[in-house]
Amino acid sequence: RTYYHFGNRIDMSTRLLDNTTAEEKLIGYSLMLTYPVYILGGLYVLGSVLGWFVFAILLLRAYVSGEKIQVPLMAWIWILGMLLMAWSLCMGHLNYDLGLGQWIKSMIGWAKGWALMALFIFLGAVLPFKRALIARAACILGLHTLIFFVISVLVLLVGLSGDIYLSPLKAIGGPGEEFFQVKLFGVNPETGRARWQFFAPWSPAIGLQSCLLLLICLQEENKRWRLLGVVGALCLCVFAQSRAGWVIFIAILPLVFFLSRLQDPLILLVGAIVAALVILLGQPIIEFAFDSYQQIKESRPDSTRVRSALASIALQRWEHEAPIWGHGIVERGPKMVEHMAIGTHHSWLGLLFVKGLVGLFALALPMFLSFFYLLFIAQKSPSARSALGMIVVLIAYSFFENLEILAYLYWPALLWIGTSFNPAKEAVEETAPLPQDYSPLLNEVKA
Repeated sequence: RTYYHFGNRIDMSTRLLDNTTAEEKLIGYSLMLTYPVYILGGLYVLGSVLGWFVFAILLLRAYVSGEKIQVPLMAWIWILGMLLMAWSLCMGHLNYDLGLGQWIKSMIGWAKGWALMALFIFLGAVLPFKRALIARAACILGLHTLIFFVISVLVLLVGLSGDIYLSPLKAIGGPGEEFFQVKLFGVNPETGRARWQFFAPWSPAIGLQSCLLLLICLQEENKRWRLLGVVGALCLCVFAQSRAGWVIFIAILPLVFFLSRLQDPLILLVGAIVAALVILLGQPIIEFAFDSYQQIKESRPDSTRVRSALASIALQRWEHEAPIWGHGIVERGPKMVEHMAIGTHHSWLGLLFVKGLVGLFALALPMFLSFFYLLFIAQKSPSARSALGMIVVLIAYSFFENLEILAYLYWPALLWIGTSFNPAKEAVEETAPLPQDYSPLLNEVKA
């Protein structure tokens, strides 16, 4: 199936799904149909069950064929880390005698959160699929974003509310109503102006998604689809009005460029010059950085105040009440933090409060080992550089968001990272011929 754009024949995305496995079809259509599923209010449900459903198909296929599943070391590290996370959760429940019912609820939450991180990375490492499938689906999502944004702007200009409805799927259960609230746009309470969250539960979460989609869409081989995908990611970032999203979106490509070329003498020379300038001009640079940081914080003072108070409460209560295993569950905060749950808005502080030091190391170890592993192979593997960028984005955003609760949203990036953990896949992609219109970054490396 094809369509015509400015007189040029373009293949429809579904052609990528011809002669593919059931797992590939599930992954491809789930990403391409993000907005239709969101309109139905089922995005949280889809993201939470997709990984487990694909995992079940993989096990069934392996059982029928009798083939063994070869799991790379880095995938095992993530699996063990998230199992340790579950163990710390159990110990926290035992220490505070929270009961069997609460334990079952918390384990279901673990299966829809932390476990998904390891699960999708595992699936990316072992499933036989090409990253081109995710890249094209992400670009289609970018096109849908532009259509969605135009419709929402028209609704805004007419003067109608952006709220559509609360999905009845909320009865299934989830972290909160915002995960099932379907809306075209929201309202910034500090400015009274429109603020878009697109298909995420809140605007900063779509800032995270925009940075990850940018890295994925840049790997699309078709120039027109790549342009649509990148513009869609830019639209997500700009109109989400997320301060962290703006900074990371601008910085991620230059950062990946330098991190993936540490063996280049020219890059080392530039790094040495920059380091010398920082030493010579350290005080002005520090003052400029601090002033810029303060300006960003003061742009939304209420949000900054709440985040700071949540961080202080989480640290104090973790240190004095449950330093090793944590409290086992999140707790509602006082009025000074607008009754927001303690431990939210920050992955590391959230881990300390809920799962203690054990939970913190259960995430820190696989995440930072993944960073150094990808940093090493990205020096020679162009296809691993996007995965390096994604792990950098997740590390950066872990200080602004709770990664656990948003795993259902950024699962395509986890799959992408998982593919880079399989040396066999990397070898195949490195030896395969690249199309002439592939990513400019890859063409530069190839040259």
